[in-house]
Amino acid sequence: MATYLYRLGRLAFRRRRLVAALWLALLLAGGLGAATLSGPTSNAFSIPGTESSRALEVIEDKLGSSGDVATARVVFTATPEAGAQGLDAAGPKTAIGAAVAQLQEAPQVAAVTDPFAGGTVSQDGRTAYATVTFSVGAGDVTHEAKDALFAAGDAAKAAGLEVEYGGDATQETSHSGATEVMGVLVAAVVLAITFGSLVAAGLPLLTAILGVGLGLAGVQVATGFFDLSSSTSALALMLGLAVGIDYALFILTRYRSELARGVDGEEAAGRAVGTAGSAVVFAGLTVVIALGALFVVGIPFLTAMGLAAAATVAVAVVIALTLLPAVLGFAGGRVLPKRARAKHESGHVPFGERWGRAVVKARVPVLGLAVAGLAVVALPVTDLRMALPDDSTAAPESTQRKAYDQLSQGFGAGFNGPLVLVVEAPAGQAVAAAQQAKAGLAQLEDVVAVTDPAGNQADDTALMTLVPGSGPSSEATQGLVQDIRDRAAALTGSADAELMVTGTTALNIDVSQKLNDALVPYLAVVVGLAFLLLMLVFRSILVPLKATLGFLLSVAATFGAVVAVFQWGWLAGLFGIETTGPIVSLMPILLIGILFGLAMDYEVFLVAGMHEAYAHGARPDDAVVAGMRNGSRVVTAAALIMISVFFGFILADDAIIKSLGFAFAAGVAIDAFVVRMTIVPAVLSLLGDKAWWLPRGLDRVLPNVDVEGAKLTRQLADRPDRELVGA
Repeated sequence: MATYLYRLGRLAFRRRRLVAALWLALLLAGGLGAATLSGPTSNAFSIPGTESSRALEVIEDKLGSSGDVATARVVFTATPEAGAQGLDAAGPKTAIGAAVAQLQEAPQVAAVTDPFAGGTVSQDGRTAYATVTFSVGAGDVTHEAKDALFAAGDAAKAAGLEVEYGGDATQETSHSGATEVMGVLVAAVVLAITFGSLVAAGLPLLTAILGVGLGLAGVQVATGFFDLSSSTSALALMLGLAVGIDYALFILTRYRSELARGVDGEEAAGRAVGTAGSAVVFAGLTVVIALGALFVVGIPFLTAMGLAAAATVAVAVVIALTLLPAVLGFAGGRVLPKRARAKHESGHVPFGERWGRAVVKARVPVLGLAVAGLAVVALPVTDLRMALPDDSTAAPESTQRKAYDQLSQGFGAGFNGPLVLVVEAPAGQAVAAAQQAKAGLAQLEDVVAVTDPAGNQADDTALMTLVPGSGPSSEATQGLVQDIRDRAAALTGSADAELMVTGTTALNIDVSQKLNDALVPYLAVVVGLAFLLLMLVFRSILVPLKATLGFLLSVAATFGAVVAVFQWGWLAGLFGIETTGPIVSLMPILLIGILFGLAMDYEVFLVAGMHEAYAHGARPDDAVVAGMRNGSRVVTAAALIMISVFFGFILADDAIIKSLGFAFAAGVAIDAFVVRMTIVPAVLSLLGDKAWWLPRGLDRVLPNVDVEGAKLTRQLADRPDRELVGA
């Protein structure tokens, strides 16, 4: 593979104008497709085959209601400033009536429920809400319709009422432009310090931004044909930007070292792509496989997110192998400052070598301290609770959070998460079975109210709404859902009737449970994959074992940090986190997949140098130090770039993006600096020659991947001025 990549690098350098033109044409085509073919995204989570999803299918089939239309709640509250009068006083009641009339005239609105006619006024008479049903889905609600919704409600504020808004129709797509700029700026500073050249620093940023642009255009085109989560683009942007910069950094570093040795530009590009590019292919492949493996979880929206992010990573790899050498041809020798050669020849001992020698010298205490520290950080993971976000996790100053709090205060915490109960029975029996179930449901713990059943014309399907006493994401509500499902047959009193629980809260519970159940199997798949790939790369049993155990340490410590900050609230103010609660259910799965890929990146780029030095006869400790000297600077810069890009997303408004940004940043910091840069050299030093042992039989069976490009290096040494042939 290295030889073919060598040829590809030289070809791209030589035909740089054609390569650049082709990539620009692809970018323009992607932008045109995104502008004309894109569709709406969704915040809804569902899993085909679960009880909650099947119940929705019954509702759509038997009652003709798909549940896909957007809804909003306009919450009116009598504030202390309005005096002692409640909402039924003349002034407030007139203002609410005028607001309802105005809402009925708003664009895309199909129906509006008046609080006084619909009985949606709290017992104390100080909180009420109007339900607004739209004629389109949440992703299709226009800005004009939302503006009209807010304007109609705001008209009631003149009567001294507080007006807030909730529901999926009020949600805005999270815009994180400031976070992206921050990440890119920090990455630019790190690159400038690493390379000592503004031109060299700008090239990885340029190619990464082009790759992300093409990847995001592809995601937008896909929204026109598939149902994608609103978080898909943010995940693709976050990961594509980080790996795009890192992969270009690895190749550019090797290119500059070849130039410093006096190799001409085209040959240097070929050698850089052939050697560092081979590692980039492997590194990108691990991330793509880890993200693609999300299909084993069995959740369509998560699979779509993983595939979209994997496609963006794949684009980043191809750009690093083709567009980057082409751009290097335009840059010429400006990527290498004049002082670089002098520094190279000055005998300067890099920090990586000094750190490596220190770790090797004190390997036992360093290893013990690092492992103990990660174990302490991982302790909070024992209290990990997961759920999907709702309005209770929104920012306290947001209208959605205020509406949620006011409804909870006026009607009870469970009002924000009602359960929809579906009874399916033979024709003529559904309402009777539902009526019997209602009597039993009212006796269950944490049940506030159950509505009378409403059946269809054939009386084979009936609906009821149950209001729990606890909030949607509380453990009590989750227990209530499970209790109802366990007693379903007894509640209806008929073997022919089926009682199912659905609604937003039940759907979220099912998704969270599915994710929880899939966590261990997915982790096993990823760990097994890591072991196999690293065994192929390093021809060793203990090196991949050490790498996978280190990965598990990184995951545990990262989960612990996330729980401490987002669930317990430690240092929450420092990170701008205003609301704590359960961890977003899909975060652990995504973290395992992405952190695995990044951890293997650092493992390969760092340990490959150690393996190469050992293969050339260096003693085990000297090989460890050599690997640290050659790889630590690049790994450090790559990790800092990753951390800065991910950390910038903590400023996003979306709870999912905020937690993912923190988790990825913390995970990279822990894995790169504690596991790869500290634990790895300490363990390899302790193992000595045994680290590189592989049974002879296994050595004969396993293919030689040659990620380090050793064969290419030998060919170049033997025939430096002639064209290579064969792989």
